[in-house]
Amino acid sequence: MKKVVVTGGSGMLGHWVVRHFVEQGYEVLNVDTRRPEETLCPTLIADLENLGETYSVLAGADAVVHLAAIPAMNIRTPDVTFRNNVMSTYNVLEAAAGLGIRKAAIASSESSYGIVFAEHRIMPQYVPLDEDHPQLPQDSYGLSKIVNEKTAEMFHRRTGMQVVSLRLGNVIPPDWYERFPSFIHKPEERERILWSYIDTRDAASACRLAIEADGLDAIALNIAADDSSMAIRSRELMAERYPDVTNFRAPLEDYETLFSNERAKRLLGWQPQYQWRNEVGRIEE
Repeated sequence: MKKVVVTGGSGMLGHWVVRHFVEQGYEVLNVDTRRPEETLCPTLIADLENLGETYSVLAGADAVVHLAAIPAMNIRTPDVTFRNNVMSTYNVLEAAAGLGIRKAAIASSESSYGIVFAEHRIMPQYVPLDEDHPQLPQDSYGLSKIVNEKTAEMFHRRTGMQVVSLRLGNVIPPDWYERFPSFIHKPEERERILWSYIDTRDAASACRLAIEADGLDAIALNIAADDSSMAIRSRELMAERYPDVTNFRAPLEDYETLFSNERAKRLLGWQPQYQWRNEVGRIEE
């Protein structure tokens, strides 16, 4: 049985990632600054900005999934957000490299493209937005994710460690689907995330596949559902909220995602299983 350390396993996404790895037969250690609400595996409380503590919690692991972070802007001050996210990621990868761990997956974000938290509104240069789209953040959170991706590349060059940076869309746990009817006809409420979302269970499977895959080097992959989070067709969404964007790189005839997940499907063999229309239907039943 392989041992996986999940940092941030007490968080909203982390809980589902821990659950998924446990269900798949892995030995799992959760590392966080607080205990989880539900005990699924052992938990260690640690400060990942402390390199010595980070070495200790990763000892004996075969792989690490690093989710621990300040997860958005305006939770802590910009400098604290940047320092925490960058230093914890550096320390996790430094300790993994020193301990001979060969596989890591880290949580990056759609925010790295700069649209989400932009003080001066910007628009995508093309859609569906893929991993080659310029990353142009105006905020410390988005910048921290770019730095982390570059840190991953550095460790791969130095050690050969495989590090997959998962650019996650808006993460949705199963009990949040009841909120969807309140915004699915209001495109202005979610335009900054290009109406993307990803079920926590699908994000969890992407984390597992990222450490099970071989030969990926250091790579960033968008992780999103196949459809948008809206009850309005994707071309209509773009026409209403981003009318100046004319570079369409897919037909967009229905409710397709505008945050491309094709590369993750191809390289990980990943396929999202959950769509909000089905989940809302289950709640209503």
